[in-house]
Amino acid sequence: MTKLLLSLHVLAAILAIGPITVAASMFPRYAKPPAPDSEGPHDHDTRTAAFLHRICRGYTLVGIAVPVFGLATGAALGVLTDAWLLASIALTGIAAAVLLMSILPGQQRLLAEQGVVAAGTGADAGAVPGPPAGSGATGVGVGTGTVTAQRSAAAKLAMTTGIFNLLWAAVVVLMIVRPGSTTGA
Repeated sequence: MTKLLLSLHVLAAILAIGPITVAASMFPRYAKPPAPDSEGPHDHDTRTAAFLHRICRGYTLVGIAVPVFGLATGAALGVLTDAWLLASIALTGIAAAVLLMSILPGQQRLLAEQGVVAAGTGADAGAVPGPPAGSGATGVGVGTGTVTAQRSAAAKLAMTTGIFNLLWAAVVVLMIVRPGSTTGA
């Protein structure tokens, strides 16, 4: 049973947390409007940003399976009080808080500021697209100050996402190295 629980835990982590970390990392690149008076190429694409936000939100729900299977595995192995597991649980909680209280709301704010309503937040089931990719447009009635604020918010979101990803990297290292573990599993 332990091997099954451990397998489900690892699969859930790969299939749920992996897509969140990738989509959240890519989001700021596509949500960040081009600099004022910028004529060069840029990646600003609100449709892609809205899609990446939907991935983050959807996989967040699936990601609940990771700690559930992790706790079940820890209980089956009898390691729930080991320091490495307690540290992993704490880091997972911090990562979840960063995702739920900073990343997802930050993505939602950036999309809303650019005239995009993400699915599940309005009456419609899909996203209301913003300006087309590469059009140079940054949203309805957006001035230079707003573009600068959006660029700053996207940069802050990129940093926060980096912290989120580092938290998960630390959890993975703890799960592999397991300092002081005597289970041999």
